[in-house]
Amino acid sequence: MRALPIVLAFFPTFVLADDIPLTSDVKSVTLYPQGATVTREIPFEAAAGQHDLILTDLPQTTPLDSVRVAVDGAVLGSLTVRNDFVPPRNADDDATFKVAEAEVERLEQALRDGLAGVERIHLEERAAEARVAFLSQLGEGEGVAEMDVTSLRDLVGMIGEETLSAQQVALDARLRADAAKRDLKDLQEELERARQALNALVPEVEERAMLAVSISGQEQMQGTLTVTYNIWDAEWRPVYDVKLDRKAGALTVERGALVAQSTGENWRDVALTLSTVRPSEQTAPGQIWPWQRWIEDPAKVRSKQLERSLGGAVVGALSGMADEAMAEPMVVEEADAVFDGLAVTYSYPSPVSIASRADNIRISLGEISTAAETVAQAVPLTDSNAFLMASITNDMGELILPGTAMYYLDGRFIGQQHLELIPAGAEADLAFGPIDGLRLTRTILDRNEGDSGIITKSNDLSEAVEIKVENLTGEVWPIRLLDRVPYSEQEDLEITWSARPKPAEQNIDGKRGIMAWEFELGAGDSQMIRLDHQLEWPEGKVLR
Repeated sequence: MRALPIVLAFFPTFVLADDIPLTSDVKSVTLYPQGATVTREIPFEAAAGQHDLILTDLPQTTPLDSVRVAVDGAVLGSLTVRNDFVPPRNADDDATFKVAEAEVERLEQALRDGLAGVERIHLEERAAEARVAFLSQLGEGEGVAEMDVTSLRDLVGMIGEETLSAQQVALDARLRADAAKRDLKDLQEELERARQALNALVPEVEERAMLAVSISGQEQMQGTLTVTYNIWDAEWRPVYDVKLDRKAGALTVERGALVAQSTGENWRDVALTLSTVRPSEQTAPGQIWPWQRWIEDPAKVRSKQLERSLGGAVVGALSGMADEAMAEPMVVEEADAVFDGLAVTYSYPSPVSIASRADNIRISLGEISTAAETVAQAVPLTDSNAFLMASITNDMGELILPGTAMYYLDGRFIGQQHLELIPAGAEADLAFGPIDGLRLTRTILDRNEGDSGIITKSNDLSEAVEIKVENLTGEVWPIRLLDRVPYSEQEDLEITWSARPKPAEQNIDGKRGIMAWEFELGAGDSQMIRLDHQLEWPEGKVLR
């Protein structure tokens, strides 16, 4: 148990003789795609009687109506919570930050002392150079010409000896200064590393909320206070590596999670659990209200219809403006997954530290695999190449949440896509890039639409299309080709069509007029498809 700062003594409203200040840390977190359930466990000791356990280190944004408290070792009484007017915390509580800050200050002082030492050596060098300059001027004085030979010889010898001594002193100072500078280079690098370490720490400067828990007991009490609450400033999102092995006919999904939080406090060594439960989304089914029908006078009906049409035009215009304005082999520690039929939870085996508003932690959730059937899907209406598709059934025992996925084909990275939600037991088709050797052409052989113009004015329109698939690869490919013909919901607009060969499926996925052909195409072979359709409607009508 760590004592709360002595500053609480200045808040007698909360800190009385029977109050016990405590400091807490996050013990465990259950993280959702949006939001989290946070648990703090704080040991305490108290004498017999009634006391208030005081916590002032909950994040200020904590929804206090979600706070739940349990006490082991005492009788739980009332709770007092507040977000504002909370006694301040001691700025020295973050020991790690203070140690790093002190190390930077120590190295900065050492660097200043070292630079001062280098400057003192340079002063010795400059003093020696000044001696040399002075000695060089002695032989230029007016009295030198009047000196006898013996005195002149003595002067020259003295100047030479003193000059040599001064130059040696200057050289020694330069060498010592260079050595001192080299030593400072190592100190500068150490200081830079210390500054980087300090900058990597995130100080907790946000204000906090307060919780006072009343406890009582007839004997000396020793127990644990457990505080649980829900927050929204945290999240995890799935990331995937989706790998298709064509030869083995297998699809492997390597799952990971990116974890982040912005609660205002740093989580240190917390037990982390990820859950696919989404409490931030709809949690109850929709409701059906009674449906009243009535009849009115036709004149009133026409008036209301006019009002609605004008209002609808305005709303439609505004909506259009809004749309236009709005118009991206290694050992890995993995979380253990548990699926209870409603949601999946992943319990990560090691403690995790996450700094507020700074860290994005990636953890592994393991890999799952299933059988995959591959086919080349061709859509000549929009594409010039077929694309490799893998069809799977999610029999892997758990749902796959939406998330960013990196796709790999036979060990090669082929692109990044968004992976949609795949419930357990559901089927899915995943795309693995274009097949350059499967070429598609779609040619309109004949089109008769009567009078030309934006609006067709004849009562007949026909079109003939030829589709060609060429296999320029060296292997046999199963092909699934999609195309379309128009459809009508009006009796007066008659549409007939024909296809050679006939499609294997029609109205794919409930989409009327969409059809599919399935066939195998050998290496070097090609396949032709002829598709015709005709539209007829009464005179006086226009085709839209």
